[in-house]
Amino acid sequence: MEYFTLNNGIKMPMAGIGVFMMSPAEAEAAVESALKSGVRLIDSANGYMNESGTGRGIRNSGVAREDIFLVTKLWPTVYEKETAIDETLARLGTDYIDLLFLHQPTDNWREGYRAIEKACKAGKVKAIGLSNFPDELLMEAIDTMEIKPQVVQVEAHPYFPQTELKQLLAKTGMALMAWYPLGHGDKTLIQQPVFTELAAKYGKSNAQIILRWHVQSGNIVIPGSKNPAHIRDNFDIFDFALTEEDMAAIAKVNSGVRYYTATPETIAAYAKMELQPDL
Repeated sequence: MEYFTLNNGIKMPMAGIGVFMMSPAEAEAAVESALKSGVRLIDSANGYMNESGTGRGIRNSGVAREDIFLVTKLWPTVYEKETAIDETLARLGTDYIDLLFLHQPTDNWREGYRAIEKACKAGKVKAIGLSNFPDELLMEAIDTMEIKPQVVQVEAHPYFPQTELKQLLAKTGMALMAWYPLGHGDKTLIQQPVFTELAAKYGKSNAQIILRWHVQSGNIVIPGSKNPAHIRDNFDIFDFALTEEDMAAIAKVNSGVRYYTATPETIAAYAKMELQPDL
């Protein structure tokens, strides 16, 4: 395993598993399988409505809590709820979260951020993250908040490597956590000739080449899978390294294509989207 040292000194694993679009039962099984396979980074969210399943998977794995880097996210409708973080802790069955994100940049994000700061001071949260935040709000948080953010989570993959954002993050010591690291499963991306050629060169799959490119680019990756074999494969990227020539060849794939763009209407809808019970 390789690690990213956050700007508060905490070491974060650079590869793990995300449980987006999984039912509680699916998240439970996937997390248990991942942890038993050696994965130590778990990414969940209020909005996934599977935190309880994630917590059960952690307990079922037998892996000590202190050996796991647990990530989750607050949903906008609870940013201002005093008990929101304690309720998240209860669903996950833990007394602290290693990294807690604000999930969306809704108008009440500042209140949510201050709630996480309070939880940090109480020892309930170890690091703060911003998910899907545009650069201007990210900079506002860096410039105005008492505790500076450690991680930003955004869409990133070879088609859209977030080059400008990475330059900004380098100045702050912040990490980039990539969602859609494999391009939302787009076979056009995964089957690009450069990945096929490098897969043959290193005896890996195309997906493993892309995930290795992320890690060497400084990105933390959280590919999701419910298949135990795929979970193991997604984590089997630390026994080889791409050369500078390989990385340069992959850079040519950049086409500026992204799979998700948030509109003002979308963000406004998130602010009103109530969560269903997490069982």
